[in-house]
Amino acid sequence: MSSETLDWPTARLCSFVAELDIRRIPPRVVHFAKGLMIDWLGSALAGKGAPQVEIIENFARAMGPADGPSVVLPTRRRTSPYFAAMVNAAASHAVEQDDVHNGSVFHPATVIFPAVLAVAEAEKKTGQDALTACIAGYEIGIRVGEFLGRSHYEIFHTTGTAGTVAAAAAVGKLVGLDAVRLNHALGSAGTQAAGLWEFLRDAADSKQLHTARAAANGLAAAYLARDGFKGAGRILEGKKGMAAGMSTDADPARLTDGLGSRWATEETSFKWHASCRHTHPAADALQLLMRREGLGHGDIAEVVAHVHQGAIDVLGAVDIPQTVHQAKFSMGTVLGLIAVHGIADLDAFERHALASADVADFRSKVRMEFDPEVDSLYPKRWVGKVSVATVDGRKLTSRADEPKGDPGNTLARQELEAKAIRLAEFRGGATADEMRGYISRIWDLDRPGRSANIVSSSSTD
Repeated sequence: MSSETLDWPTARLCSFVAELDIRRIPPRVVHFAKGLMIDWLGSALAGKGAPQVEIIENFARAMGPADGPSVVLPTRRRTSPYFAAMVNAAASHAVEQDDVHNGSVFHPATVIFPAVLAVAEAEKKTGQDALTACIAGYEIGIRVGEFLGRSHYEIFHTTGTAGTVAAAAAVGKLVGLDAVRLNHALGSAGTQAAGLWEFLRDAADSKQLHTARAAANGLAAAYLARDGFKGAGRILEGKKGMAAGMSTDADPARLTDGLGSRWATEETSFKWHASCRHTHPAADALQLLMRREGLGHGDIAEVVAHVHQGAIDVLGAVDIPQTVHQAKFSMGTVLGLIAVHGIADLDAFERHALASADVADFRSKVRMEFDPEVDSLYPKRWVGKVSVATVDGRKLTSRADEPKGDPGNTLARQELEAKAIRLAEFRGGATADEMRGYISRIWDLDRPGRSANIVSSSSTD
């Protein structure tokens, strides 16, 4: 493979990444990426103490070095970039508050930021270097998710699959790979990409393993390519590539859609409720209806959530949740928290999702129903529609066209920062004052010469 032959979709992605310069990225996109990083950091710190994260951290302690250049966020210990990326990726996907891109049904932050920032610490990169690499990862990962299509998401957790490729592209950019070596990195990443939805049926811990492996495998693929390790050139669209084995509706045109003009990074949504994103549209619609009509949870006899097929595929696996994490994939539980407590945040899930008799009773009143209109708009738009029957015989409906956190209904800076601080404080991952300091560093990250270090036990810059 020579640079003259790079003329297929995967290769064109690599050329885009190799040539990407922060001076050519619109300032609004850079600013938005900093907001995404703040949001991610809050999620990563909130993962402290989660059983899945502690087990992966124990594995990292046993298998990785006892010291190193990269920080493990939940514990602040240091290790190699590989194991720091692994643990931080698991941590930032533990509480279901990390971002999501609607069209690709992909959580970019949880695989891109852990890999990039771990490597940036080790390689002593600047904030501008890190931001450019992260944006590269978002642009590539989102397009790979869109390319793989809806059929892929029926079986595969896109964050584990497209996320591995995204992490490789981001780290490859950070360590200065040219287009040819980036193509090798994507080839090695794609052949390792994995993540299956079966874990939802029995409350397994695989979701955090998906992100841990995606970040670590993508990082490894980039480092291997830097040393000359060759990967498949057409790993995405080739006859034996990812789409061939993982999709029936893959569209190669989506891979290069608007490269350099359409900035998919700024299409990313922040998650407001602490639950699977598929529950958010209906949760917003129910909340609007209850406020509008002045209803309490006891006034409601039945709720029908009108949803797209993807919601049924993911949420339909959970009947009566057995764990708090599984409750976040239960439409009835999420709507029960909204109806009974008015909120579905981390504290509500911890205190009420499994223990509240009122929430359990409300859960039994909720069912999902396929809606052709909602499905036709998905995944570009995630519309929420609910029908409510009241105990006094009324039939009411409500609709949320843009759930809170979507690009057209995004979080104000004050809301974003407050959310990140709440997440950091949730299990003592950081104090409010510490988090404010980290937030200040991130907003200033693109200042020339600024270090990429955000949370550092040894640096005060």
